[in-house]
Amino acid sequence: MPTPAVPPRPATRWRPTPLLAASIALHPLALGTMLALPQLWPWALGALAADHMALTGAGLWPRSRLLGANHTRLPTDAAARGELALTIDDGPDPRVTPAVLDLLDAHDARATFFCIGERARAHPDLCREIVRRGHAVENHSQRHRHSFSLSGPRGFGRELQAAQATLTDITGQVPAFFRAPAGLRNPFLDPVLHRLGLRLVSWTRRGFDTRERDPITVLRRLRRSLRAGDILLLHDGHAARTASGQPVVLEVLPALLRSIAAAGLRPITLRQAFSCA
Repeated sequence: MPTPAVPPRPATRWRPTPLLAASIALHPLALGTMLALPQLWPWALGALAADHMALTGAGLWPRSRLLGANHTRLPTDAAARGELALTIDDGPDPRVTPAVLDLLDAHDARATFFCIGERARAHPDLCREIVRRGHAVENHSQRHRHSFSLSGPRGFGRELQAAQATLTDITGQVPAFFRAPAGLRNPFLDPVLHRLGLRLVSWTRRGFDTRERDPITVLRRLRRSLRAGDILLLHDGHAARTASGQPVVLEVLPALLRSIAAAGLRPITLRQAFSCA
């Protein structure tokens, strides 16, 4: 059964977080101080440097809310129902995603696939198969460039809008959620998300399965303090390989799904979790 078609939020007026509001106010104040009191320019310049360091640090912290709303757990209603979210990034990958879908089917689990627009365009049938099997496809940018977090407002807008158009055209569903490549961003992203009606989602816990080749280590990270409301991160694209050449996600997922079931928890899509929020 297809996952519920939860539309993105309507565009909303962007309001800066306290950190961003302070940063916006600091810049004219520092400039005015340097012009009016030149002897204080080292202090004003130091304040600006500290501000930019704080903004950079916030952008490099994927779970941070200092730059805007960022979901690291499911809504309280979903947690109260014993639900959690499996999120799977960087696909679709024709060598990995079909096997992931079969494992999810075998455990009657639902997942959210944060897909890259260019990969979805290369494998549209696989993207449609994800939705047909009851999972959700969401926005993970059009190209997944390592320089994504260095973009400005126009760059963010182009990447997110291109992926929105690509994924909507392929699946017939408008993505409602966005995850930044590697979780990294800067202060210009949040206004774009508001304009497009997208919710930013990071994670509660991740296994680092794009670089960790040991499935036991990845599984231990994901199962640590497992509880309702968690958002777990795995990868079908860019997946690390075990010593035998098997994608790590395929080694981890069966045991992880068994642990989730043993804990009395139910994996659902983000759309399902937030439909009652």
